[in-house]
Amino acid sequence: MADADDQTVEERLKAALWFSVGKIVDEEALKLGVNASPQFIGALTELLWTQIGNVSEDLRAFARHAGRKTISTDDVLLLTRRNEDLAKVLRSCLKR
Repeated sequence: MADADDQTVEERLKAALWFSVGKIVDEEALKLGVNASPQFIGALTELLWTQIGNVSEDLRAFARHAGRKTISTDDVLLLTRRNEDLAKVLRSCLKR
């Protein structure tokens, strides 16, 4: 039963991501005067879904390596170690 519930939650999350990506792409396409195909939106959604999965696994591994079960802001900052601009934005948000 838990597997079916997990799958339902995953499907709902992916559908919500698809909707949000589609909305953003449609807004930007209108601004630029271009068309975006449903295939493009689907491909972008799959790319984001995979990236979200990778990021979540990395964060989980960082926390586990530190002997914690909870992901901390330090883990997120460690994740941004190769993207200095993103790290600066996140650090400035933390200072607030």
